[in-house]
Amino acid sequence: MDGVIYSGETLIEGADIFINYLLKNNIPFTFMTNNSQRTRLEATRKLKRLGIEVTEDHIYTSAMATGKFLGDQSPNGTTAYVLGEGGLLTSLHENGITLVDTDPEFVVLGEGRNFTLEMVQRAVDMILAGAKFITTNRDPSPKKPGWNNLGIAATTAMIEEATGRKAFVTGKPSPVMMRSARKYLGLETAETTVVGDTMETDIQGGVQMGYKTILVLSGISDKDTLSHYAFKPDLVVSSVDKIKFPLKWWQ
Repeated sequence: MDGVIYSGETLIEGADIFINYLLKNNIPFTFMTNNSQRTRLEATRKLKRLGIEVTEDHIYTSAMATGKFLGDQSPNGTTAYVLGEGGLLTSLHENGITLVDTDPEFVVLGEGRNFTLEMVQRAVDMILAGAKFITTNRDPSPKKPGWNNLGIAATTAMIEEATGRKAFVTGKPSPVMMRSARKYLGLETAETTVVGDTMETDIQGGVQMGYKTILVLSGISDKDTLSHYAFKPDLVVSSVDKIKFPLKWWQ
């Protein structure tokens, strides 16, 4: 959402018109976000403040993808020690995952500002003792002064270095999330288009899954650097309000 629909607390011009078009024409869509911290209710409330009214059913987060993945992997239930907040805790609970403070089968890392270095050390000890390590995404820090949330890639790297174990990533561009979001919408591969502002997550994930992709330049990506990548989007536009229907591959 950030970089595609809004920038911080400011709506990107025309984003509300684009979403209203999808709603009016019954085009199925979901806001697919790597943010595992925020609950779906919190996400819809923020969108409403910016003038976009959707339901919680229109939100699909990396927390939801993580919960579904663990639920599918362990249909009889499993245990997890979680470094994360509301959205992740809620999703794990809804998928039958028991949250514990000792001897977990999994250590799950999401965004958050409420866990301490002591909790990170405890997670390291659990992984060294045999717990499997999952992170909801590897989004980097934006590297801007005053940013109030350390990028999850940094925390993941710290735990990986301390344990010698690589995290299994469930969020974009992982096929785990890209596939589960498509199935959540009830779409086939050929019917699916990913709209995003980041080449390394949104577009790469869509290309790897065989989806159509649209890159918007209203967020992170810079048109001058697109040639650096071995893959490319099907369409590049300045912002979502420049996406015109019907798209040629939908005709």
